[in-house]
Amino acid sequence: MKVRKAVIPAAGLGTRMLPATKTVPKEMLPLVDKPVIQYIIEEAVAAGIEDILVVTNRAKSAMDDYFDYYPELEERLSRAGKERELEEVRRAADLANIFYVRQKETKGLGHAIWRAKRFVGDEPFAVLLGDDIMRSDKPVIRQLIDGAEAYGASCVGVQEVSAQAIGKYSSVKIEPLEERVFKVTDMVEKPRPEEIFSNYAILGRYVLKPSIFDILENLAPGYGGEIQLTDGLKELCRRDAMVAVDFEGKRYDTGNLKGFLEATIDFSLAHPETGEWLRGFLKDRAAAL
Repeated sequence: MKVRKAVIPAAGLGTRMLPATKTVPKEMLPLVDKPVIQYIIEEAVAAGIEDILVVTNRAKSAMDDYFDYYPELEERLSRAGKERELEEVRRAADLANIFYVRQKETKGLGHAIWRAKRFVGDEPFAVLLGDDIMRSDKPVIRQLIDGAEAYGASCVGVQEVSAQAIGKYSSVKIEPLEERVFKVTDMVEKPRPEEIFSNYAILGRYVLKPSIFDILENLAPGYGGEIQLTDGLKELCRRDAMVAVDFEGKRYDTGNLKGFLEATIDFSLAHPETGEWLRGFLKDRAAAL
């Protein structure tokens, strides 16, 4: 069960980040010196993924342009002797084999994943949500691939959240298999208190068998009148083996303002060109409060 392909759903309207996302895709908002989606693609590449499909919509051609060559800019940088900048511009275009398909209607995450059916074929594949950035020593999606390959199963990435927060996520019903790995037997999207299976929530990373596509194709609309991926996964775990990996790493939800600012601060502190300056700046600001 080798995972070579990844799907990044990035067709959302970005309503939680308006007005900035009215004309700029939320995935293209700069996080320090790179757009959000580049961190996600780099995670996939570091995990050994060879081919990546980005599911977009008609307003997001900027992503396609970004991961392409830009001869005029590259020539100007070369003539100006800006070799470091030239290397970074070319590196973005050479990260992976990146393909695109549009979600022509806004019909939910499950529908966006279903649009990848022809790209995936009959192989297991990874899914990395376009809002969620992970910081970890070992790529989070690699942790899930290892779990999926070890058990010959689909796999979801989970972490334990507070009782107050679980209602915003998908709660999973689990049985322990080994340290940080569980068998999944059921799940529920945005549960009411009486519906909670556990405080383990699915957080933005998946490895799925291609049988998910037949389920999604015939799935009735769920929460919010959309085709919900969680509803598809609920059916998938009843038909076939599914495990959950309690992944090691920190997740940032860059699709909302607070999560985006948190990621910006943390990544800026870790960046060699901004870390020392920002630490001093924050200390000065804190002292003045």
